[in-house]
Amino acid sequence: MFERFTKDARAVVLGAVAHAERLDAEAVEEQHLLLALLDREASRASFALTSLGLGGRRDSVERALAEARRRGGLSRADTDALSELGIDVSAIVSRVEEAHGEGALEAVHAEGKGAGKAGGKDDGGAGGVGGTGGRGRGWWSGFTGSRRPFARGSKDLLTESLRITLAQQDRHIGDEHLLLALTARPGVPSEVLADHGVTYAALRRVLYGTGGGAAMAG
Repeated sequence: MFERFTKDARAVVLGAVAHAERLDAEAVEEQHLLLALLDREASRASFALTSLGLGGRRDSVERALAEARRRGGLSRADTDALSELGIDVSAIVSRVEEAHGEGALEAVHAEGKGAGKAGGKDDGGAGGVGGTGGRGRGWWSGFTGSRRPFARGSKDLLTESLRITLAQQDRHIGDEHLLLALTARPGVPSEVLADHGVTYAALRRVLYGTGGGAAMAG
């Protein structure tokens, strides 16, 4: 699959691995791909993000992602649903951190992502994300030079980016397709992006709309 990736898209994948290593995560998650997308300059994704007003707001995005990690990776939609059942996530986080230290649930979330969802069946097949055999590893293990597995959500995101590329009849998977895939999937990254004015519909208008609003990076 990686042969379809543009230079910018490959840089995002490599950057996501670097962010996972920096945060001492067990696996490469969607949030790491988002952070890597924010690193890009002069790409279609970076121009789209700037057009939607996210330029210069990286600190706000990182704070929101860090807060989600403290909640054990729960999105706000998750916490709202639990609240309707009478479960106060904030109170639970406070009690756990009082007993085990700040970030205790973040550590549990990281272990679960690495040991559980990153493993399992290979996702191989023509055009698929996996295809090299081995638990939790795929073409990226050779491409990135890292033994860190990609979590299930990240692998699904890469597959979604391929679907979006094909639907748009684009020849290659660019970083803009990775960004579109992030906003198309439920979860913390898409929620954080939406809070900052970046939604799937807004991105499509910027990237594929007519007139002067389309992102034109090479």
